[in-house]
Amino acid sequence: MAETIRNGISSELLTDAAWRKSKYSGAMGNCVEVAHLTGGQIAMRNSRDPHGPALIYTRAEIEAFLSGAKDGEFDDMLA
Repeated sequence: MAETIRNGISSELLTDAAWRKSKYSGAMGNCVEVAHLTGGQIAMRNSRDPHGPALIYTRAEIEAFLSGAKDGEFDDMLA
């Protein structure tokens, strides 16, 4: 049996988080959800595991990732 690798904090601890997902999310549950946190941080979790871990990022980290994605820096991940 493969080991489950978990990272981040429990989503259940983020009781004030208002989770949302992209309108591009598929019907098969292949979605990522994000939520603004107090203090300006942004949480991200797998929508198929809403009680599982959430990764916490700073605004600058999310801005850098989104800018790279918009510029095509990660297109090779789908090749």
